[in-house]
Amino acid sequence: MSLQSIQPATKPESSVYLPYYQGKKRNALPYAIGLYKQGNIEGERQIEGTSSIAFLATWNVSMLPADLTRCRMQFDGDSELTYEITMATYEFVDFLISVVVAMNQNKQPDFEQGFYRKLMRIDD
Repeated sequence: MSLQSIQPATKPESSVYLPYYQGKKRNALPYAIGLYKQGNIEGERQIEGTSSIAFLATWNVSMLPADLTRCRMQFDGDSELTYEITMATYEFVDFLISVVVAMNQNKQPDFEQGFYRKLMRIDD
């Protein structure tokens, strides 16, 4: 998947989310919302010292920032390696902003470490 394959959100769709983000994040917001509206992404989690692990992330789509989004991640096509997390949509879109930024740098789609910490409940 490339950044060019994402249909950016319209100004009215993006404007609902603007109060939640500052600075440079706002530049990537239309693409992050466009990715969110697709409801899934395939990518690779880079693991230090070893090969990367493929993942498929799927989620329900709700366009209101305060609604809850449930994301399901499956690693390596293995149902034993499936995890779910629920968070506010604006928080999930924030993680998608980091995915879009990485894609803009011609990197494989991947979430930032903070997302995986929440997914694995490391900070709980």
